[in-house]
Amino acid sequence: MARECTTALQKSLAWCDGMPQHPGIRRRAYFCNKNLIAKWPTLTRDSMGRPTSGKYTGDFELVEGAKFQYIDINPDKSQLTSEPQGESPSQTQLNKLVLMHNGVDEEATGAAGFLNNSDNVYIVEDMAGNFRVVGNDKWPTKTTVNQDNGQGTSPAGTTINVEVTDELAAPFYEGVLETDDGDVYSSVIAASQTPGNGGN
Repeated sequence: MARECTTALQKSLAWCDGMPQHPGIRRRAYFCNKNLIAKWPTLTRDSMGRPTSGKYTGDFELVEGAKFQYIDINPDKSQLTSEPQGESPSQTQLNKLVLMHNGVDEEATGAAGFLNNSDNVYIVEDMAGNFRVVGNDKWPTKTTVNQDNGQGTSPAGTTINVEVTDELAAPFYEGVLETDDGDVYSSVIAASQTPGNGGN
């Protein structure tokens, strides 16, 4: 029997002229130390172990008492990018996240000490209302923090730089985030659950 070498990800990629694609990410990002994740959402895979979708299924399940925490960011100075790395058949994506937080106070300084030395997963929301995941259960996430107290008309701020290897470019996530402010869903999911929009 011949091996099936095509993948479900191998399909036409259409684009409608005039369809808007708003750049950037929204003003609140979420993060959690990987040690607090009891169960990860998963990527569906074929018989050869290849992802069949760019979207996770299931939810992040955290250990008892753990929550996702948030970082309020300046969207104009924050960015999510992804670039290829390595060579075939081992090429992967290097996902990069820059989060610019306007504060340089005691809390921002303390956060730098934690983030610099811990392996975290980050979740941001794009302008279309989708959650995107930066971090996974295979490769460590590297976080470095720069702080600038500003000078003259140059603004102060704390910049959080994140890099992590992944199979995909920041996979999509449609699950719930348990946070200090209660359960949070992406804008797309929240809208679908509003009465009159196909939700319950």
